[in-house]
Parts: sequence; C-alpha cells; structure tokens
Amino acid sequence: QMQLVESGGGLVQPGGSLRLSCTASGSRIDPHTMQWYRQAPGKQRELVASITYNGSKTYPDSVRGRFTISRDNTKSTVTLQMNALKPEDTAVYYCANTFLGSWGQGTQVTVSS
Repeated sequence: QMQLVESGGGLVQPGGSLRLSCTASGSRIDPHTMQWYRQAPGKQRELVASITYNGSKTYPDSVRGRFTISRDNTKSTVTLQMNALKPEDTAVYYCANTFLGSWGQGTQVTVSS
C-alpha cells in the first residue's frame, strides 16, 4: 500500500510562488499516474495536476500556465511548482494515487496579502 506525505505549504502573497512536495513510501510510484488535488472551504475537491508514468501532464484551465507537476521516480517524489498564485488558489492540497486509493494528509496553502 502506498503512503503519501506532503510538505511545502504555507502563507504567500498574491503573485508569489510555492513548491509542494509529496514523498511516497510502501510502493514504487514508477508505474503509476500521480495527482495533486485541492479543496477549498465549502467547495468540492478538484484535480489541479496529473502526471502519467511516462511524464504526460494535464492541468485544468484554472491553473494551466501557472502550475507545473513533475516526478522523480528514483526518489519516489512528486512535486507541484505553483507560480503567480492567486487568492482563489487558497486550499488544502493533497497528493494522491487514485488508482490505489492513496491520499496524503494534505498541506494548507493560503494566498493572502
């Protein structure tokens, strides 16, 4: 079973950047698509980035051009680089492998002046 632990959240001003990291244990990430989701208060959880086993990436329109997902299979890590952050990006961000049903505990990202 895959365990996922996120890190790197925090408070940032609008226009700033944050880098989230996710470290997997218990199972290799190599064969899997990995995702980042977020959930803002009172809203449904939404997918913000996905990366397949061979590095193909997808993003929703709301973050495309600002967020970049990457993976390092040798270190079992998945990273989300977030630039040009907006207040509406405020949410708890989760690393996930939905195929295995594995979720991290989440990390808070707050964008505010």
